[in-house]
Amino acid sequence: MTPELTALALAILLQAVQFALMAIPANMELGTEFTLSPRDDTPPQPLSRRTGRMLRAVNNHFEALILFTAAVTLITVSDQSSWFTATCAWAFLGARVLYVPAYILGWVPGRSIIWAVGFLAIILMTLAALV
Repeated sequence: MTPELTALALAILLQAVQFALMAIPANMELGTEFTLSPRDDTPPQPLSRRTGRMLRAVNNHFEALILFTAAVTLITVSDQSSWFTATCAWAFLGARVLYVPAYILGWVPGRSIIWAVGFLAIILMTLAALV
């Protein structure tokens, strides 16, 4: 397995951990009657600030994971894995790991800087596939 694919596998597992860590307090706050329902109605009350941030961090990771998966696919299918693309993949994963507490704890402007590092890693991997 290439380093990029390993980083992708770990990013997927990070998504699963983030989701579980968010789902537990969300279920406790909203109640299982709501969370097990088809959710046709609005939630009985808004999520707490911390749980809301956890939910937004999960959703942000879903969005980032789509682009990262595309970049890793480009590198892998075109057989262009290199030290540069591996470094980008690990930089992305590192940024995503740091992004979780940065978002939950409201680090400003740290959260945005960490997000930018991950996004830049994806763009650089994609550009590497084109060159």
